[in-house]
Amino acid sequence: MLIRCSASKIMIICHSTAAFIRSNIWKKAFHFSAAMAKSKFEYVRLFEVDDRCLPNTWVVVRVDGKGFHKFSTEHGYEKPNDIKALSLMNRAATSVMEEFKDICLAYGQSDEYSFVFRKETQAYSRRSAKLSTNVCSLFTSAFVYYWNEYFPTIKPRYPPVFDGRTVLYPSNQNIRDYLSWRQADCHINNLYNTTFWALILKGGLTPTEAENKLKGTLSGDKNEILFSQFAINYNTEPEMLRKGTVLVRRKVPVALPNGGTREKSQIVQEHVDIIGDEFWNTNTHLLTLT
Repeated sequence: MLIRCSASKIMIICHSTAAFIRSNIWKKAFHFSAAMAKSKFEYVRLFEVDDRCLPNTWVVVRVDGKGFHKFSTEHGYEKPNDIKALSLMNRAATSVMEEFKDICLAYGQSDEYSFVFRKETQAYSRRSAKLSTNVCSLFTSAFVYYWNEYFPTIKPRYPPVFDGRTVLYPSNQNIRDYLSWRQADCHINNLYNTTFWALILKGGLTPTEAENKLKGTLSGDKNEILFSQFAINYNTEPEMLRKGTVLVRRKVPVALPNGGTREKSQIVQEHVDIIGDEFWNTNTHLLTLT
């Protein structure tokens, strides 16, 4: 019995056989490479710590300048506060918020910034080290990247350094108390520094003499020194210096090419009290799950 096959059928059989062979060669090669990836050294991964943050908790990443007393002196920061330096910190923090959409609020003062991730965030699977290192490295690189915009005539003498840490807060009251603590710290430090440098720059005292004069003084005493000796009303000092900077997302009107406007979410700076209830009553969305 003769089996007749057309040339086209023979071609189909040949192509099918070739495809089958290629497929099996690929499978074997893939299996071989996968097996090779699992080397005898892979056991060292067992030493890695699972540092995922607890679920349903506020995640705060705080970055803090390392040795910034020296850094500010070396780079000629104005005393007691350098507006350009604080504005640069705000710009770097804005870059972080632009990258991490789950940051609902950031608060900064002096050489530090705190970034509040929403309770439900799944950024980097909530791995503490990943969150702190990525936020800290981006903040530092942005600080250097935008340096020339704020200090065009001063070249950095050496790289600035920021450290980072991750802290968890389980309740809304906890996160509010944390931010209140940082803002209270801002007020205490700024009042002291304003008085300290007024005694030096306007009063002619040495740093040691100014420090001794302020030992044991309360807020009222420092306010009295500023007003009676230097005619400085501390309550009229710029709010950014007294209260720090809050970064939040707000829908603001944006102009369109046709002349109209539309609302767009943008990161805005505010210098307001976050210890009292007014800010939180106005921004109830910040403490609610999305």
